[in-house]
Parts: sequence; structure tokens; C-alpha cells
Amino acid sequence: MSGSQSILVDEAKIFVQAGDGGNGATSFRRERFAPRGGPDGGDGGRGGDVWVRADAKVRTLADFLRRSHFRAERGGHGGAANKSGQRGADTEILVPPGTVLYDANTGALLADLDRPGDACLVARGGRGGRGNASFATSVRQAPRFAERGEPGERRWLRVELKLLADVGIIGLPNAGKSTLLARISEAKPKIADYPFTTLSPNLGVATSPAGKRFVVADLPGLVRGAHAGRGRGHDFLRHVERTRLLIHLVDLAAPDRDPHDDFCVINDELKAYPADLTRLPQLVAANKIDLPAAAAKLESLSRTLADEGIEVFPISALTGDGVDRLLARCAERLEELVPAEEKRESRVIVPPAQTEPLRVEKVSDGMYSVSGTGVERLIARTDLDSDEAVARIQGRLERMGVVERLRELGAREGDKVLIGEREFDFVE
Repeated sequence: MSGSQSILVDEAKIFVQAGDGGNGATSFRRERFAPRGGPDGGDGGRGGDVWVRADAKVRTLADFLRRSHFRAERGGHGGAANKSGQRGADTEILVPPGTVLYDANTGALLADLDRPGDACLVARGGRGGRGNASFATSVRQAPRFAERGEPGERRWLRVELKLLADVGIIGLPNAGKSTLLARISEAKPKIADYPFTTLSPNLGVATSPAGKRFVVADLPGLVRGAHAGRGRGHDFLRHVERTRLLIHLVDLAAPDRDPHDDFCVINDELKAYPADLTRLPQLVAANKIDLPAAAAKLESLSRTLADEGIEVFPISALTGDGVDRLLARCAERLEELVPAEEKRESRVIVPPAQTEPLRVEKVSDGMYSVSGTGVERLIARTDLDSDEAVARIQGRLERMGVVERLRELGAREGDKVLIGEREFDFVE
């Protein structure tokens, strides 16, 4: 038997920031025989995007313990002679298949990257600002302003891994799950004789007697009430969701406990979990047959579960007795369990852009606030040092209904108006 071990980190919080757009250029042709040449300022390049992609070579979220901030490259600035700025390079973040992405602030689900190659756009790069050549008209033939680049999207993400293992080992604390994983693979989970030795899932690769290899997860011991979060139950049960087969480990030697009652406790928790995990097929491994107290309980358990159509495999995780027969049956069942979902190509997921509606509010006497994605982007793209550019956005604000709304709220000449992080005087 051979295998590998991975320390599982299954939750993380990361910050992603797309690249800002490059600024447009303000420039005029200066050719030998055209001293009064027209505007030729080029546009800025778009900022790079941030993508999250599932990669089969990545097994945990451990890299996020060392790095939690990711930024894409900003776009290049426009230049003279209508030269456009270069587009910023994208940033790609690799995660294990089975990773689920949430917006950390809203809790909204962004993507479930359950197959290798699945990718999600989590932050869009800002648009590049237009150069002054773009603003030339028959009336305004020499515009002396250009747009600034739009800021890239930024957000905190909650990253959650729902383990993708072929086989999950479940059971009460101290049933011997970690010992079994250590027996069937080269994983080295912490093993001790006290409850909750396993505080996070451990992974190993097992090999059946016929040479079939499959990934096994030792899932921390469940307790009564786990479906409601007791004993970190929700943290552990979500990893059961995507296993294809369960080895339900029952302790035959536990004093003053009936193995069938233990079996029912765990299944009650699986059934009460929102995804009803009893739908997953199970093989029961009756553990610790090397101990004298186990023999009497084995016969009763085997008979009871046989009536329910459930296979029981007597084993000793400590000595290895019966383990090869269990592994052989696991390999057979995995061959039989064809995934219900048809094979598909990897997906590219593009959630809706982050937008906030226009809001105009009175903060206090003489102070008003204007917010919303559209108006804040307009201000961010405007060169506020240019009188021409400021006059242009005045007209845009009129058309958006901002000025009329301010009047309705009682704004007067000289009152202060906050738009995003910038402060303006209200002018009639």
C-alpha cells in the first residue's frame, strides 16, 4: 500500500483587487507643417482581471495562510499620436477542485468550482480612460482634458473547500478512523486515546490488493447534534457531501455502548444535515476485532445490519486484519458508482458586476451625500483639475437626475456635496 499525505486547510479569507484602468492622454499633434494640429491623446489600457481557477494539483487552501492579498496589473496610460495604453496582466489564483467562493461582505455565492479547470472572474479590471482625441467634436475641436482610468473592482472573498475524496471514513470519536487511514495509506494523522484527536480532515491515497488507487479522507468524529453545528459538525459534514462512498467505522470494543446504537447516531446526523447524506452508499467496518470484548458484539451487529441490507467488514485497524478485504470491496463499489452528472467541459463563471443604485441623501444642514456605482465611477474617471472636464460632468449629473434630487432635498448655493470620497460645492 502506498499513498500521500496532505495537511488540510479548508477555509480562508482573501482580498482581491483588479487593476485600475490607465489614464487617457491629453495631447495635440505637433508636426512640422501642422503647428495647430488637432488632439491626438490615446486611450488608457484596461486593468487586469482577477480569476480563481480550480487546479487538480492543488489539494488544500494552505497557500492562503502565507498570502491573502492578490492584485492584478493596472492598465498602461495612453500616449501621444493616439497611442493606447497596454492592457494590464490578469492575476490567476489556483485552488483545489471542490472550492466554493462567497462574497465575504454580502454572503452571496459567486461560484462552485467542482471540476478541474473551472474558473470564476472575481474582480474586473477598470476601463481605461479616454484620451482627448475621443472628445473632439465639430463644436469642441480642441478638448484639453482626458479621462482618468476607472478603478478596478475589489472585494473580500470567503473561500471554502468541500473535500473531493473518493471515500470518507466516518464514525464516533475514538472509533479508530485515523488509525485506519494510517494503515491503508502513508498519511500520518495524529493518533491518541482521547476524544477529537482529529481536528481537521486528513487525506491519504489507498491502494486495493488489485492495485486500484483512490483518495480517502479521515473525517473528524461526529457527535449527536453535529448537523446543528455541535462539535464543529457543519465544518466536518460539508466534506462528506462530495465523497462517493463512506466507510462507517464502528467501535466493537467500546464499553457500555451498543455498536448498532452508535451506527444509528451517526446516520441520524447524516440524515438531519440539509443535504441528507444518507443517500451516499456505506460499507460498515466493525473495528477492533483483535480485542476480546469485540467478538460477542460482532455477531449481533452483523445480523442486524444484514437485515437492513448493509455489508459489514470485521477489521482491526491496528493489526491490519480484514483491511485488505475492505479495500477490495471499496475499489469494486467505486467502479460501480458512476457519477450521476454527465462529464462536461470546464466552466467559466462570470458573476454580475458589483453595482450599487444611485442614492442622494441629506446628511445634515448644508451637507448632502451622493452614492452609487455609476456616479462614483463618473467622478473617479474625471480629471477634477480641468475646468472643461468639471463642466462636462456637471451636465452628466444633470442628466442622471442628481442635481434635481439635491434641489428637492433643499440644497442651496454653497452647500457641500460628498460624492464618493470627494467633496464639492453645490452651484446653481
